[in-house]
Amino acid sequence: MSHPQNQEKSTPTPPPPRYTSTTTLRGAATNPCKPRLHVTFIDKEGAEHSFEVSAGDNLMDIAQAEDLEMEGACGGSCACSTCHIIVQDPEKYAAMSEPSDDENDMLDLAFGLTETSRLGCQVKMAKEIDGVKIRLPSMTRNLQAADFKGAKKS
Repeated sequence: MSHPQNQEKSTPTPPPPRYTSTTTLRGAATNPCKPRLHVTFIDKEGAEHSFEVSAGDNLMDIAQAEDLEMEGACGGSCACSTCHIIVQDPEKYAAMSEPSDDENDMLDLAFGLTETSRLGCQVKMAKEIDGVKIRLPSMTRNLQAADFKGAKKS
């Protein structure tokens, strides 16, 4: 017969700690409450690339995140024209907000300017332009606003 004081009391072993990992997501995946919108880019070779994105995403960020060829030399500060895009549908272009004076100044430096040209960094996805098709120009010019400020006249 064993004595209760001689028996070891067993304590339950605590479960191992739970570790989780997170994945960085962008666009509609980051906030499933935001409506999913659609954009199609037509690259320099004519291939179409379609994506689901969120309202508020700008076209330059989308293109760069999807590894499309769009430079964005100024980082989206509207100080260059390397994110120049051409909106394929004039109705979708008309549904976009008007370009600012700064954007128009930079567009004047863009290669292959058209009536429906915009800077990708300045166009945010919205339900009004859901399904927009964007053509990437065949080339860009890396002229920035800083190239003209304080330039010495000869």
